[in-house]
Amino acid sequence: STFLRVMRSSVVKAAGRALVQRTPKHKHARTFIAPVYNFAKRIMPKISDTERAALESGTIAFDKDLFSGDPSLKEICQKYKPVLTAEEQSFLNNEVEVLCEMLDGHQIDKDQNLSPKVWQYIRENKFMGMVIPKHFGGKGFGAHAHAKVVEKIAGRSLACAVTVMVPNSLGPGELLHHYGTPEQKAYYLPRLAHGIDIPCFGLTGPPNGSDAASMRDEGIVCVENGVLGMRITCNKRYITLAPVATVVGLAFRLSDPNKLLTKGKEGITVALLPTEKNQFAPNGLPGLKIGNRHDPLGAAFMNGTVQSESMFVPMSCVIGGEERTGFGWNMLMECLGEGRGISLPALGLASSRLAVLGVGGYARVRKQFKVPIAAMEGIQEKLAIIGANTFTIAAAQSFFDAILADKQKPPVLSAIMKLHCTERGRQSVNESMDIIGGAGISKGPSNFLAGLYVGMPIAITVEGANVLTRSLISFGQGLNRSHPHLLNMIEAIRKGNDLKGFNAEVSNILRHAMVNLGRSLTRFAGVQLKSKSDVSAYY
Repeated sequence: STFLRVMRSSVVKAAGRALVQRTPKHKHARTFIAPVYNFAKRIMPKISDTERAALESGTIAFDKDLFSGDPSLKEICQKYKPVLTAEEQSFLNNEVEVLCEMLDGHQIDKDQNLSPKVWQYIRENKFMGMVIPKHFGGKGFGAHAHAKVVEKIAGRSLACAVTVMVPNSLGPGELLHHYGTPEQKAYYLPRLAHGIDIPCFGLTGPPNGSDAASMRDEGIVCVENGVLGMRITCNKRYITLAPVATVVGLAFRLSDPNKLLTKGKEGITVALLPTEKNQFAPNGLPGLKIGNRHDPLGAAFMNGTVQSESMFVPMSCVIGGEERTGFGWNMLMECLGEGRGISLPALGLASSRLAVLGVGGYARVRKQFKVPIAAMEGIQEKLAIIGANTFTIAAAQSFFDAILADKQKPPVLSAIMKLHCTERGRQSVNESMDIIGGAGISKGPSNFLAGLYVGMPIAITVEGANVLTRSLISFGQGLNRSHPHLLNMIEAIRKGNDLKGFNAEVSNILRHAMVNLGRSLTRFAGVQLKSKSDVSAYY
């Protein structure tokens, strides 16, 4: 109503004016602000270069609207609409459909590998090159198509879905496209798109899991036979597709004790290591060792180790060349964070959708005590949870994919997607196992849930364990990046001599809090006075 709008505006403005009037601006205020500033400087830990790169990577999207205190649902619905092109829809209806018909999840689990025909079909039909631009031979698909393809395959086989998703999200293709030299792009991208090369990416090692920046893998700049290069020692594990990879993306810490670099700098660097000789490694890399295959809870996708001991690697193998040395962490933050919000949420949605279809049907034909178990309230409660999770994940997927289609790269929203979609997917599978009982715990060709039940803990763990993703990125990085004033206050503290800036940002934060409090109280009153007859509009 007009009355509520006027009241809301008056309360918000009054709160803002009162706060401005109370904000200390004269010299006496410094007697209070200065001790607070000095205390803040003492307790705030030093922000490393890698932490700063993470904080400053990507863009802020809808998350900033939440902290503004005035998000618009109407604007969201108008601005973000995910769509598939005719070519993308055709690929889903045809090539993906054919691939799904070729998959036998039970046989794949027994063989611990995809069949040779499936491998060939994936490579020939450019499943590994979905995100590579068309002029390099790829499909040039958008994020929504990428997500829908992975989701559909995951409903048939988790192992196959992981095989397809890794080159499109964790592979070096995206890094090459954005940062590679013209020669690297021209050579590698067509080979990756056509499945001639199979990529993997080595980031995780024994000392570094979710804390990827703490890697101990090192490269030392050197010159051998007149060629500038690096001696790399690495020990990577849990690397998906490593056992079958023909090109390895490797992250390591580069040092230059003899000051041989003329471009770039020391620091985390990303190189592309071929398993056979090519123009970037004319003598090959005989020290590159693809080690034993891991057994990730019996899941059949390829996963293993990558190791080397003082292996000489030409500088031409660094993605982007010598001038990109030391910029690896920034590159990873900008590119690989996006895929985290696409592929793993697609696995979560596939799990929930399969539960809705399979378990929902099962509950209606399975009878106990002479009634379908779907008529029992305990079962209905679990079915409701599965249905709500599926609806929520699907809505989140559409929203996030549309944000990416708008050319935004929000790392915080990507982490939130990974966290909540995989958690909800796991919950849906767990509730489903309770419903189908013995049919779920006995492995066999008819057990459609066992593979997902085993696989969901893997999705929870990879690309940043959910417990750390929640604490460090969703809350930590999310609060710092999305709040309109907090990052500026941190910067004022970091400078160490910006009392004026600190004072201004404290005032801004308090004013922002009071204005949002005013909005919350007035809108709460408005909602209470509205008619409840239109349930959809009310919620």
